[in-house]
Amino acid sequence: MNKDQVKGTLKEAAGKVQEAAGKLVGSKEQQAKGLGKQVDGGVQKAVGDAKEIIKDATK
Repeated sequence: MNKDQVKGTLKEAAGKVQEAAGKLVGSKEQQAKGLGKQVDGGVQKAVGDAKEIIKDATK
């Protein structure tokens, strides 16, 4: 596992928490920010996954 995979997973989790908090308090803005973090985290994790695949393929 590389740093992009770890950071991406953590961003996704933080986004889910932020989205849930936004729902709890009725804040559409916080829900949207949480969804945005989840997307950013997913992209970063995918980059990390691609790096791992490339690293494994070059072995």
